[in-house]
Order: sequence, then structure tokens, then C-alpha cells
Amino acid sequence: MITSYEDYVFYLEADRIALNRKTKKPRIIGDEIWKYQRLLRKVEYYSNCKNHFPWKAYLLYLRFKRRYYGIYLGGFEISVNSFGPGLSIAHLGYVVVNPHARIGENCRIHAGVYIASQVGDGNFEKAPSIGNNVYIGPGVKMFGEITIADDIAIGANAVVNKSFTEPGISIGGIPAKKISDKGSHELIINATAIVKGRSP
Repeated sequence: MITSYEDYVFYLEADRIALNRKTKKPRIIGDEIWKYQRLLRKVEYYSNCKNHFPWKAYLLYLRFKRRYYGIYLGGFEISVNSFGPGLSIAHLGYVVVNPHARIGENCRIHAGVYIASQVGDGNFEKAPSIGNNVYIGPGVKMFGEITIADDIAIGANAVVNKSFTEPGISIGGIPAKKISDKGSHELIINATAIVKGRSP
């Protein structure tokens, strides 16, 4: 969670590296996902660190802009403080994340993903907790109060409704099960480690 300006700068840089962008800021035309992620981080910073007068009106504007921009990009419904640094949204298209879900550092997530509470349960706080360096393939559906360990790769269109606590594996299928001992290492960029490695 962003709790200071230093955190905000760190998250922005980790996201840039995770998205494999070489420039410091998005291009005027294009880079729509990167622009959305930067806006998401800005909303997080102002919500967590400047959620008081005289910033209230500006924060309302940022929240409206983020929501509108997310819809424009195909249906990004991502709450603030859901993702750790090093987020990489791979493609345009809907991505829906329960506000109570928590996803760690260096997550690469594709289009068509739902991270939701238990279907029919009525308790929206029972949402997934996902570790660091997790790759989430296109069309993945995740439900309920489940835990996903670090360094896991989740294959396309998997339906994940139970916990996987063994790190560094691949899971897939409907319902999801372990399919190999090969995790996410080759599928994500460990952006947070890169940024931390630059620090004196």
C-alpha cells in the first residue's frame, strides 16, 4: 500500500519496468494501459496520503477520471490498494477485482480475469489473497477466500476456487489443479527487485 510520496514514486517505477516501458512517461498517443496504471497509483497516493482538505475535490476528480478511463479501456474495475508494486496489465479488455482482494508484487494479469468473492455466498469480504510474482493468464476466474502462494503461474481460463499454498508451481483447468512444477519465473518481470537493486 502506498503510504508516502516515496512509496508512490517506487510503485510508478516498478509498474513501468513490469510493463517493459523504456521511456519515463507514456506517449501522448498510445500507452493507454500504462496511463491507466499511473492514474490508479495517483488515486491510491491521494486516497491514502492526502485525503483531506484542500485535496478532497481533486481526489474526487481523480476517482471519476480513473473509473471513466477504466470503462473506456474495456472494463477495468480495479479498486485502489488491491495490487502491490510491479503491476503489469497485459492487454485491453475487462479485468474485475473485488475490493477486498489483495494481490502482491509483480503481478502480470491478462484480459478477461475475475477475482471475486464466493459465488452466492453474499459475503463480499471473502476474496482471494494472492502472493508475489504471480502470473494470471487470460480468462482466469478466482472465487472466494482462497490463498495463492508466491511465484505461481495460472493458466488461461482456469477456474480457481481453492487455495494453492505450494510456491513456484503452475495450475490450470476447471477446477484448477497443479499441472507442473514450473512457476511464473519466465512469465513475469521482478520489477520490485530491479528498483530496489538501484537503491544505494
